[in-house]
Amino acid sequence: MGMVNNFINEVRHEFSNQKLDEKSIESTPIKQVEKWIKEAVESQVPEANAMSICTVDKEGRPSSRIVYARGISEEGIKLYTNYSSNKGSDLQGNRYVSLLFFYPELERQIRIQGVIEKLPATESDAYFDARPTESKLGAWASEQSSKIESRQTLEDRTKHFREKFGENVPRPPHWGGYIVKPTKFEFWQGRPARLHDRLVVEAKGNDWELYRVAP
Repeated sequence: MGMVNNFINEVRHEFSNQKLDEKSIESTPIKQVEKWIKEAVESQVPEANAMSICTVDKEGRPSSRIVYARGISEEGIKLYTNYSSNKGSDLQGNRYVSLLFFYPELERQIRIQGVIEKLPATESDAYFDARPTESKLGAWASEQSSKIESRQTLEDRTKHFREKFGENVPRPPHWGGYIVKPTKFEFWQGRPARLHDRLVVEAKGNDWELYRVAP
């Protein structure tokens, strides 16, 4: 363990390629998110739309996992999941969440705080209909976060629903979309000597306040 700790403490990375300042940031925080995701895609960063979402259960215990952003607009950031999963259970009791996009290759991270809401059923239906058949069957087969006996259980359930639905797989009632409506963003850009750029954009009534925080 001591050797591992020594190795971790010796890891250093010099941040110097980019900068972020008050003049270069986009006119709205969502546009800045879109810009950085686009630049991550163009730089061939793997899984550029992957983000961590943190929820809190009724006991106040936080839990994080990686999901995919499936839509970004001025209204918010969309994702799709099983409503009966652990995250879905947390969200029934606490609608406040945090998101994190992390791009180590570009020395960037985007931190977002906000309130989450379910998307209309019609929107979830449209997204589900566009998914591949195997993914649709997976939404039925996996009772996400529940205990199962083995991998074979998933395969048996997938076979069952394939025989039941064929190619016309409807959206499960327990599966659908959410939208995170942000109230606070932080854009983090690595800089030399650990003097990183951190710009915060926070909702103030109907406007956004922009300010810098120390690294």
